[in-house]
Amino acid sequence: MSLPSKTPPGLPRTLSGEWLPPPTTFSARRRRTRPISYRSQFKQKYMVESAWNKGGRCTQRHITPDQGVVTSLHLTPKYIVVALDNAKIHVYDTNGDNQKTLQGHVMGVWAMVPWDDILVSGGCDREVRVWNMATGAGIHLLRGHTSTVRCLKMSDRNTAISGSRDTTLRIWDLATGTCRNILLGHQASVRCLAIHGDLVVSGSYDTTARIWNISQGRCLRTLSGHFSQIYAIAFDGRRIATGSLDTSVRIWDPNSGQCQAILQGHTSLVGQLQMRGDTLVTGGSDGSVRVWSLTKMAPIHRLAAHDNSVTSLQYDNTRIVSGGSDGRVKVWNLQSGQLLRELSSPAEAVWRVAFEEEKAVIMASRSGRTVMEVWSFAPPPDECDDSVAIESASSTPGIGSTDDTDLDIHSRHRTLFSDPPPTISSSDADQPMTDAPS
Repeated sequence: MSLPSKTPPGLPRTLSGEWLPPPTTFSARRRRTRPISYRSQFKQKYMVESAWNKGGRCTQRHITPDQGVVTSLHLTPKYIVVALDNAKIHVYDTNGDNQKTLQGHVMGVWAMVPWDDILVSGGCDREVRVWNMATGAGIHLLRGHTSTVRCLKMSDRNTAISGSRDTTLRIWDLATGTCRNILLGHQASVRCLAIHGDLVVSGSYDTTARIWNISQGRCLRTLSGHFSQIYAIAFDGRRIATGSLDTSVRIWDPNSGQCQAILQGHTSLVGQLQMRGDTLVTGGSDGSVRVWSLTKMAPIHRLAAHDNSVTSLQYDNTRIVSGGSDGRVKVWNLQSGQLLRELSSPAEAVWRVAFEEEKAVIMASRSGRTVMEVWSFAPPPDECDDSVAIESASSTPGIGSTDDTDLDIHSRHRTLFSDPPPTISSSDADQPMTDAPS
Protein backbone atom coordinates (compact mmCIF):
# COMPACT_ATOMS: atom_id res chain seq x y z
CA MET A 1 0.00 0.00 0.00
CA SER A 2 1.40 3.36 -0.97
CA LEU A 3 0.90 6.49 1.07
CA PRO A 4 0.32 9.89 -0.47
CA SER A 5 3.44 12.01 -0.83
CA LYS A 6 1.90 14.85 1.18
CA THR A 7 -0.04 13.96 4.27
CA PRO A 8 -2.38 16.23 6.15
CA PRO A 9 -0.41 17.41 9.18
CA GLY A 10 -1.61 16.52 12.65
CA LEU A 11 -4.38 14.07 11.59
CA PRO A 12 -4.70 10.53 13.03
CA ARG A 13 -4.35 7.48 10.77
CA THR A 14 -6.11 4.11 10.87
CA LEU A 15 -4.24 0.78 10.93
CA SER A 16 -4.88 0.45 7.20
CA GLY A 17 -3.08 3.71 6.56
CA GLU A 18 -6.12 5.85 5.77
CA TRP A 19 -6.27 9.38 7.14
CA LEU A 20 -9.24 10.22 9.32
CA PRO A 21 -11.23 13.36 8.52
CA PRO A 22 -10.72 16.35 10.81
CA PRO A 23 -12.93 16.44 13.89
CA THR A 24 -15.91 18.75 13.83
CA THR A 25 -15.29 21.85 15.93
CA PHE A 26 -17.85 24.21 17.36
CA SER A 27 -16.91 26.85 14.81
CA ALA A 28 -17.32 24.37 11.96
CA ARG A 29 -20.78 23.23 12.92
CA ARG A 30 -23.65 24.42 10.82
CA ARG A 31 -25.80 25.15 13.83
CA ARG A 32 -24.84 27.61 16.53
CA THR A 33 -26.52 29.64 19.24
CA ARG A 34 -27.66 33.09 18.27
CA PRO A 35 -26.13 35.88 20.37
CA ILE A 36 -28.30 37.31 23.12
CA SER A 37 -30.80 39.65 21.55
CA TYR A 38 -31.84 43.15 22.53
CA ARG A 39 -35.21 41.65 23.37
CA SER A 40 -33.56 39.40 25.98
CA GLN A 41 -31.60 42.33 27.36
CA PHE A 42 -34.74 44.43 27.70
CA LYS A 43 -36.71 41.54 29.18
CA GLN A 44 -34.07 40.80 31.81
CA LYS A 45 -33.79 44.44 32.84
CA TYR A 46 -37.59 44.69 33.03
CA MET A 47 -37.81 41.55 35.17
CA VAL A 48 -35.11 42.83 37.53
CA GLU A 49 -36.95 46.14 37.93
CA SER A 50 -40.23 44.30 38.54
CA ALA A 51 -38.59 42.13 41.19
CA TRP A 52 -37.25 45.20 42.96
CA ASN A 53 -40.75 46.71 42.97
CA LYS A 54 -42.68 43.73 44.30
CA GLY A 55 -40.70 40.49 44.12
CA GLY A 56 -37.31 39.09 44.99
CA ARG A 57 -36.23 36.05 46.97
CA CYS A 58 -34.88 36.28 50.53
CA THR A 59 -32.58 34.01 52.55
CA GLN A 60 -31.79 34.58 56.21
CA ARG A 61 -28.55 33.65 57.95
CA HIS A 62 -27.87 34.02 61.66
CA ILE A 63 -24.40 35.39 62.28
CA THR A 64 -24.02 35.13 66.05
CA PRO A 65 -26.34 33.98 68.83
CA ASP A 66 -25.47 37.12 70.80
CA GLN A 67 -26.46 40.71 70.06
CA GLY A 68 -23.52 41.92 67.99
CA VAL A 69 -23.92 45.34 66.43
CA VAL A 70 -22.92 45.45 62.76
CA THR A 71 -20.49 48.32 62.26
CA SER A 72 -19.55 47.81 58.61
CA LEU A 73 -20.87 45.90 55.59
CA HIS A 74 -19.33 45.46 52.15
CA LEU A 75 -20.73 43.63 49.12
CA THR A 76 -18.04 42.72 46.56
CA PRO A 77 -18.10 40.53 43.42
CA LYS A 78 -16.75 37.62 45.50
CA TYR A 79 -17.73 38.25 49.10
CA ILE A 80 -20.17 39.64 51.61
CA VAL A 81 -18.04 41.02 54.46
CA VAL A 82 -19.50 41.95 57.84
CA ALA A 83 -17.73 43.56 60.81
CA LEU A 84 -19.19 43.67 64.32
CA ASP A 85 -18.57 45.36 67.63
CA ASN A 86 -17.71 41.97 69.17
CA ALA A 87 -14.28 42.02 67.41
CA LYS A 88 -15.31 39.53 64.71
CA ILE A 89 -15.29 39.83 60.92
CA HIS A 90 -17.41 37.36 58.97
CA VAL A 91 -16.69 36.60 55.31
CA TYR A 92 -19.49 34.99 53.26
CA ASP A 93 -19.77 34.02 49.64
CA THR A 94 -22.21 36.02 47.53
CA ASN A 95 -25.04 33.59 48.33
CA GLY A 96 -24.71 34.30 52.04
CA ASP A 97 -23.09 31.00 52.99
CA ASN A 98 -20.52 31.36 55.75
CA GLN A 99 -16.97 30.86 54.56
CA LYS A 100 -14.74 31.97 57.42
CA THR A 101 -14.43 34.23 60.45
CA LEU A 102 -11.43 36.53 60.73
CA GLN A 103 -10.35 36.73 64.37
CA GLY A 104 -7.50 38.83 65.70
CA HIS A 105 -9.00 42.08 66.90
CA VAL A 106 -9.57 42.06 70.65
CA MET A 107 -12.17 44.83 70.68
CA GLY A 108 -14.90 46.09 68.36
CA VAL A 109 -14.14 46.51 64.66
CA TRP A 110 -15.29 49.95 63.53
CA ALA A 111 -13.91 50.25 60.01
CA MET A 112 -12.90 48.01 57.13
CA VAL A 113 -12.31 48.22 53.40
CA PRO A 114 -11.92 45.37 50.85
CA TRP A 115 -9.81 45.28 47.69
CA ASP A 116 -10.13 42.05 45.70
CA ASP A 117 -9.06 39.34 48.19
CA ILE A 118 -7.43 41.86 50.54
CA LEU A 119 -9.28 43.28 53.56
CA VAL A 120 -8.02 46.06 55.82
CA SER A 121 -9.73 46.50 59.20
CA GLY A 122 -9.38 48.69 62.27
CA GLY A 123 -11.11 49.22 65.58
CA CYS A 124 -11.08 49.96 69.28
CA ASP A 125 -7.84 48.03 69.88
CA ARG A 126 -6.01 50.80 67.93
CA GLU A 127 -4.67 48.27 65.43
CA VAL A 128 -4.97 48.07 61.66
CA ARG A 129 -4.99 44.51 60.34
CA VAL A 130 -4.53 43.26 56.78
CA TRP A 131 -6.17 39.97 55.80
CA ASN A 132 -6.31 37.57 52.88
CA MET A 133 -10.02 36.79 52.58
CA ALA A 134 -9.42 33.83 50.26
CA THR A 135 -7.41 31.98 52.92
CA GLY A 136 -8.57 33.76 56.07
CA ALA A 137 -4.97 34.41 57.05
CA GLY A 138 -3.65 37.61 58.56
CA ILE A 139 -1.00 39.34 56.45
CA HIS A 140 0.07 42.33 58.53
CA LEU A 141 -0.56 43.81 61.96
CA LEU A 142 -0.06 47.59 61.70
CA ARG A 143 0.48 49.47 64.94
CA GLY A 144 0.92 53.16 65.61
CA HIS A 145 -2.44 54.73 66.40
CA THR A 146 -2.98 55.57 70.06
CA SER A 147 -6.79 55.49 70.00
CA THR A 148 -9.68 53.87 68.12
CA VAL A 149 -9.32 53.52 64.36
CA ARG A 150 -12.56 55.07 63.15
CA CYS A 151 -12.31 55.10 59.33
CA LEU A 152 -10.36 53.39 56.55
CA LYS A 153 -9.94 53.80 52.79
CA MET A 154 -7.67 52.33 50.12
CA SER A 155 -6.28 54.34 47.20
CA ASP A 156 -4.78 51.27 45.51
CA ARG A 157 -4.01 47.65 46.31
CA ASN A 158 -0.90 48.55 48.30
CA THR A 159 -2.00 51.76 50.02
CA ALA A 160 -4.41 52.20 52.93
CA ILE A 161 -5.30 55.37 54.83
CA SER A 162 -6.63 55.20 58.39
CA GLY A 163 -8.23 57.91 60.50
CA SER A 164 -8.30 57.74 64.28
CA ARG A 165 -9.65 59.32 67.41
CA ASP A 166 -6.02 60.20 68.16
CA THR A 167 -6.52 63.08 65.61
CA THR A 168 -4.10 61.63 63.03
CA LEU A 169 -4.27 59.94 59.66
CA ARG A 170 -1.74 57.28 58.75
CA ILE A 171 -0.77 56.14 55.26
CA TRP A 172 0.20 52.47 55.21
CA ASP A 173 2.24 50.47 52.70
CA LEU A 174 0.42 47.14 52.55
CA ALA A 175 3.19 45.45 50.57
CA THR A 176 5.73 45.96 53.35
CA GLY A 177 3.45 46.46 56.34
CA THR A 178 4.98 49.82 57.22
CA CYS A 179 3.70 53.35 57.81
CA ARG A 180 4.69 55.76 55.03
CA ASN A 181 3.39 58.97 56.57
CA ILE A 182 1.61 60.36 59.60
CA LEU A 183 -0.71 63.24 58.70
CA LEU A 184 -0.99 65.82 61.47
CA GLY A 185 -3.32 68.80 61.61
CA HIS A 186 -6.71 67.87 63.00
CA GLN A 187 -7.39 68.85 66.61
CA ALA A 188 -10.00 66.18 67.35
CA SER A 189 -11.12 62.72 66.21
CA VAL A 190 -10.96 61.93 62.48
CA ARG A 191 -14.45 60.58 61.76
CA CYS A 192 -14.68 60.02 57.98
CA LEU A 193 -12.57 59.75 54.83
CA ALA A 194 -13.16 60.00 51.07
CA ILE A 195 -10.62 59.30 48.32
CA HIS A 196 -10.30 60.38 44.71
CA GLY A 197 -7.08 59.61 42.86
CA ASP A 198 -4.08 60.76 44.90
CA LEU A 199 -6.19 62.90 47.21
CA VAL A 200 -7.89 61.99 50.48
CA VAL A 201 -10.34 64.26 52.29
CA SER A 202 -10.85 63.84 56.03
CA GLY A 203 -13.72 65.05 58.18
CA SER A 204 -13.18 65.66 61.87
CA TYR A 205 -14.90 66.42 65.14
CA ASP A 206 -12.85 69.65 65.14
CA THR A 207 -15.51 70.92 62.62
CA THR A 208 -13.05 71.07 59.70
CA ALA A 209 -12.29 68.94 56.67
CA ARG A 210 -8.80 68.68 55.21
CA ILE A 211 -7.54 67.79 51.74
CA TRP A 212 -4.33 65.76 51.71
CA ASN A 213 -1.97 64.60 48.98
CA ILE A 214 -1.43 60.89 49.59
CA SER A 215 1.91 60.38 47.82
CA GLN A 216 3.41 63.55 49.27
CA GLY A 217 1.86 63.12 52.70
CA ARG A 218 0.95 66.76 53.17
CA CYS A 219 -2.13 68.89 53.74
CA LEU A 220 -3.19 70.99 50.76
CA ARG A 221 -6.22 72.83 52.17
CA THR A 222 -8.36 73.17 55.26
CA LEU A 223 -12.12 73.53 54.79
CA SER A 224 -13.63 75.61 57.59
CA GLY A 225 -17.26 76.61 58.03
CA HIS A 226 -19.20 73.99 59.97
CA PHE A 227 -20.21 74.85 63.52
CA SER A 228 -20.09 71.29 64.86
CA GLN A 229 -18.57 67.86 64.24
CA ILE A 230 -18.36 66.45 60.70
CA TYR A 231 -19.76 62.91 60.46
CA ALA A 232 -19.98 62.19 56.73
CA ILE A 233 -18.03 63.11 53.62
CA ALA A 234 -18.14 62.48 49.85
CA PHE A 235 -15.63 63.44 47.15
CA ASP A 236 -15.86 62.86 43.39
CA GLY A 237 -12.94 64.97 42.19
CA ARG A 238 -15.13 67.95 41.29
CA ARG A 239 -16.88 68.56 44.59
CA ILE A 240 -16.61 67.72 48.25
CA ALA A 241 -19.76 67.29 50.35
CA THR A 242 -19.68 67.28 54.15
CA GLY A 243 -22.48 66.44 56.59
CA SER A 244 -22.39 67.73 60.15
CA LEU A 245 -24.00 67.67 63.56
CA ASP A 246 -24.91 71.32 62.86
CA THR A 247 -27.66 69.84 60.57
CA SER A 248 -26.22 71.35 57.37
CA VAL A 249 -24.52 69.94 54.29
CA ARG A 250 -21.75 72.01 52.73
CA ILE A 251 -20.48 71.74 49.17
CA TRP A 252 -16.81 72.67 48.60
CA ASP A 253 -14.55 73.37 45.64
CA PRO A 254 -11.50 71.09 46.12
CA ASN A 255 -9.27 73.36 44.02
CA SER A 256 -9.90 76.60 45.88
CA GLY A 257 -11.15 75.22 49.19
CA GLN A 258 -14.10 77.61 49.04
CA CYS A 259 -17.61 76.69 50.18
CA GLN A 260 -19.90 76.73 47.13
CA ALA A 261 -23.21 76.14 48.91
CA ILE A 262 -24.85 75.38 52.24
CA LEU A 263 -27.72 72.91 51.90
CA GLN A 264 -30.18 73.25 54.75
CA GLY A 265 -33.30 71.26 55.57
CA HIS A 266 -32.29 68.47 57.92
CA THR A 267 -33.16 69.15 61.55
CA SER A 268 -30.55 66.87 63.12
CA LEU A 269 -27.19 65.25 62.47
CA VAL A 270 -26.45 64.48 58.79
CA GLY A 271 -24.63 61.16 58.97
CA GLN A 272 -25.22 59.67 55.50
CA LEU A 273 -24.02 61.08 52.16
CA GLN A 274 -23.72 59.74 48.64
CA MET A 275 -22.85 61.79 45.57
CA ARG A 276 -23.07 60.69 41.93
CA GLY A 277 -22.82 63.10 39.04
CA ASP A 278 -24.94 66.16 39.79
CA THR A 279 -27.07 64.41 42.41
CA LEU A 280 -26.53 64.24 46.16
CA VAL A 281 -28.59 62.09 48.53
CA THR A 282 -28.39 62.65 52.28
CA GLY A 283 -29.79 60.90 55.34
CA GLY A 284 -30.12 62.29 58.84
CA SER A 285 -30.87 61.44 62.44
CA ASP A 286 -34.18 63.22 61.88
CA GLY A 287 -35.29 60.17 59.86
CA SER A 288 -35.48 62.00 56.55
CA VAL A 289 -33.76 61.31 53.24
CA ARG A 290 -33.22 64.25 50.91
CA VAL A 291 -32.32 64.41 47.23
CA TRP A 292 -30.44 67.50 46.04
CA SER A 293 -29.54 68.95 42.66
CA LEU A 294 -25.90 70.04 42.66
CA THR A 295 -26.41 72.14 39.53
CA LYS A 296 -29.14 74.20 41.23
CA MET A 297 -27.78 73.62 44.76
CA ALA A 298 -31.41 73.07 45.71
CA PRO A 299 -33.59 70.25 47.10
CA ILE A 300 -35.55 68.01 44.75
CA HIS A 301 -37.23 65.52 47.11
CA ARG A 302 -37.75 65.38 50.85
CA LEU A 303 -38.56 61.81 51.91
CA ALA A 304 -40.12 61.17 55.31
CA ALA A 305 -38.29 57.87 55.39
CA HIS A 306 -37.97 56.63 58.96
CA ASP A 307 -39.30 57.22 62.46
CA ASN A 308 -35.76 57.44 63.77
CA SER A 309 -32.19 57.83 62.50
CA VAL A 310 -31.25 56.81 58.96
CA THR A 311 -28.55 54.21 59.60
CA SER A 312 -27.80 53.20 56.01
CA LEU A 313 -28.24 54.85 52.62
CA GLN A 314 -27.34 53.92 49.06
CA TYR A 315 -28.64 54.82 45.61
CA ASP A 316 -28.01 54.06 41.94
CA ASN A 317 -29.46 55.29 38.64
CA THR A 318 -32.94 54.06 39.52
CA ARG A 319 -33.59 53.72 43.24
CA ILE A 320 -32.68 54.76 46.74
CA VAL A 321 -32.50 52.14 49.49
CA SER A 322 -32.60 53.40 53.07
CA GLY A 323 -32.38 51.59 56.39
CA GLY A 324 -33.29 53.02 59.77
CA SER A 325 -33.02 52.40 63.47
CA ASP A 326 -36.81 52.00 63.34
CA GLY A 327 -36.11 48.53 61.89
CA ARG A 328 -37.35 49.22 58.36
CA VAL A 329 -35.76 49.05 54.92
CA LYS A 330 -37.42 51.14 52.22
CA VAL A 331 -36.96 51.38 48.46
CA TRP A 332 -37.64 54.71 46.74
CA ASN A 333 -37.86 55.85 43.13
CA LEU A 334 -34.95 58.26 42.60
CA GLN A 335 -36.66 60.37 39.94
CA SER A 336 -40.13 60.70 41.48
CA GLY A 337 -39.28 60.35 45.16
CA GLN A 338 -42.13 57.88 45.62
CA LEU A 339 -41.95 54.97 48.03
CA LEU A 340 -41.89 51.72 46.03
CA ARG A 341 -41.92 49.18 48.85
CA GLU A 342 -40.61 48.05 52.20
CA LEU A 343 -38.03 45.44 51.36
CA SER A 344 -38.21 43.39 54.54
CA SER A 345 -40.53 42.84 57.46
CA PRO A 346 -39.91 45.26 60.33
CA ALA A 347 -36.99 44.41 62.62
CA GLU A 348 -35.84 45.77 65.95
CA ALA A 349 -33.16 47.78 64.16
CA VAL A 350 -31.47 47.85 60.76
CA TRP A 351 -27.70 48.19 61.09
CA ARG A 352 -26.56 48.24 57.47
CA VAL A 353 -27.88 47.76 53.91
CA ALA A 354 -25.85 47.30 50.72
CA PHE A 355 -27.08 46.49 47.22
CA GLU A 356 -26.10 46.04 43.60
CA GLU A 357 -28.18 45.61 40.44
CA GLU A 358 -29.61 42.18 41.25
CA LYS A 359 -28.86 41.70 44.95
CA ALA A 360 -29.30 43.37 48.34
CA VAL A 361 -27.91 42.48 51.75
CA ILE A 362 -29.59 43.60 54.97
CA MET A 363 -28.03 43.36 58.42
CA ALA A 364 -30.68 43.69 61.13
CA SER A 365 -31.46 42.86 64.73
CA ARG A 366 -34.28 40.35 65.17
CA SER A 367 -35.30 38.75 68.47
CA GLY A 368 -31.99 39.63 70.05
CA ARG A 369 -29.94 38.17 67.22
CA THR A 370 -28.00 39.74 64.39
CA VAL A 371 -29.50 38.44 61.15
CA MET A 372 -28.32 38.70 57.58
CA GLU A 373 -30.89 38.73 54.77
CA VAL A 374 -29.68 38.20 51.20
CA TRP A 375 -32.22 39.30 48.60
CA SER A 376 -31.93 38.23 44.97
CA PHE A 377 -33.75 40.07 42.20
CA ALA A 378 -32.25 38.11 39.32
CA PRO A 379 -34.78 36.32 37.08
CA PRO A 380 -34.30 32.60 36.41
CA PRO A 381 -32.04 32.24 33.33
CA ASP A 382 -34.63 30.32 31.32
CA GLU A 383 -37.22 33.09 31.75
CA CYS A 384 -35.25 35.76 29.91
CA ASP A 385 -33.33 33.68 27.35
CA ASP A 386 -34.85 33.58 23.86
CA SER A 387 -31.71 32.33 22.11
CA VAL A 388 -32.36 29.68 19.46
CA ALA A 389 -30.19 27.53 17.23
CA ILE A 390 -29.84 28.96 13.72
CA GLU A 391 -28.18 27.82 10.53
CA SER A 392 -24.64 29.03 10.00
CA ALA A 393 -23.91 30.73 6.70
CA SER A 394 -20.66 28.84 6.33
CA SER A 395 -19.09 25.65 7.57
CA THR A 396 -15.60 27.08 7.21
CA PRO A 397 -13.66 26.77 10.47
CA GLY A 398 -13.35 30.13 12.23
CA ILE A 399 -16.56 31.59 10.80
CA GLY A 400 -19.25 32.06 13.43
CA SER A 401 -16.94 31.16 16.32
CA THR A 402 -17.74 31.62 19.99
CA ASP A 403 -15.83 34.92 20.05
CA ASP A 404 -18.86 36.66 18.54
CA THR A 405 -21.11 35.35 21.30
CA ASP A 406 -18.61 36.36 23.96
CA LEU A 407 -18.56 39.89 22.57
CA ASP A 408 -22.35 40.04 22.61
CA ILE A 409 -22.46 38.85 26.21
CA HIS A 410 -19.82 41.43 27.16
CA SER A 411 -21.88 44.11 25.44
CA ARG A 412 -24.97 42.96 27.30
CA HIS A 413 -23.28 43.30 30.68
CA ARG A 414 -21.93 46.69 29.69
CA THR A 415 -25.44 47.83 28.74
CA LEU A 416 -27.14 46.51 31.87
CA PHE A 417 -24.60 47.29 34.56
CA SER A 418 -22.39 50.16 33.40
CA ASP A 419 -24.84 52.99 33.00
CA PRO A 420 -23.52 56.54 33.40
CA PRO A 421 -23.99 58.33 36.74
CA PRO A 422 -27.56 59.49 37.38
CA THR A 423 -28.53 63.04 36.61
CA ILE A 424 -31.64 65.05 37.39
CA SER A 425 -32.80 66.97 34.32
CA SER A 426 -33.30 70.72 34.43
CA SER A 427 -37.04 70.21 34.21
CA ASP A 428 -36.93 68.01 37.30
CA ALA A 429 -34.73 70.45 39.16
CA ASP A 430 -37.11 73.31 38.39
CA GLN A 431 -40.02 71.51 40.00
CA PRO A 432 -40.90 72.40 43.59
CA MET A 433 -39.63 70.18 46.36
CA THR A 434 -41.99 67.29 47.06
CA ASP A 435 -42.82 65.52 50.30
CA ALA A 436 -43.05 61.78 49.66
CA PRO A 437 -45.19 59.74 52.02
CA SER A 438 -43.46 57.20 54.20
